[in-house]
Amino acid sequence: MNRAEHVRCLFTDIDDTLSTDGKITSEAYSALWRVHDAGIAVVPVTGRPAGWCDHIARMWPVDGVIGENGGFYFRMTDDGMSRVFLYDAEERAEFRSRLELIKRELLREVPGCGIASDQSYREYDLAIDFREDVPPLPAHLIQRIVDIFESHGATAKVSSIHVNGWFGAFDKLTMAKQYAQDVLGISPEDNNQAFAFCGDSPNDEPMFAFFDNSFGVANVSDFLGQMTHHPAFITTKRGGAGFAEAVDAILGAPRIKESNS
Repeated sequence: MNRAEHVRCLFTDIDDTLSTDGKITSEAYSALWRVHDAGIAVVPVTGRPAGWCDHIARMWPVDGVIGENGGFYFRMTDDGMSRVFLYDAEERAEFRSRLELIKRELLREVPGCGIASDQSYREYDLAIDFREDVPPLPAHLIQRIVDIFESHGATAKVSSIHVNGWFGAFDKLTMAKQYAQDVLGISPEDNNQAFAFCGDSPNDEPMFAFFDNSFGVANVSDFLGQMTHHPAFITTKRGGAGFAEAVDAILGAPRIKESNS
């Protein structure tokens, strides 16, 4: 694990990585500020919607935010809010019309699932709730949601609370690489050690696979059996407390345990 003098940017998931039981604790938020104050760019990389990301980019101690699993990034500049989308408005509207058909099938075929409460604020994807505001669904029904998305040619990724499905060629990693090049002027392929990532679930797997300095908060252990690529390090604590533990490691506190994978 490289210390702060090498790490220029921390990418981090939000739900169940920064948050604990749906809340961002003072410990986790203070850890965000500690990274920021150390001069390291902090960039949340989340499945949450554009509406949330506008607020996050404006109000949190972050350099920018990547949303909807990599469909765009937002960041505040001296000229105001900068919004970079991978696909234009016409293409996004066409994607949404195709997702509307999938939504009807999912609600018909998967009992107990719901449309995520933040769906109205999304630009790209359809988020299906399996445990945030609905009673938790069993694993076979979560897989059924994934299967229906994929049968229509959509990408589907499982987070700790939603299955997110979308059309278009992107994921968290592709936009993280673009952000690093566009904004920071650093090629992650050439300088992997300049980055760290912290996450908790299967939709973070591309990030775990790519970044050498990858952390899973302890609750990632709930999903390791579903993943081929595991984080390099796993914290001893869950959620926001685990995020703070990862920040300690990045900033030079005693090293946390290395993953056995």
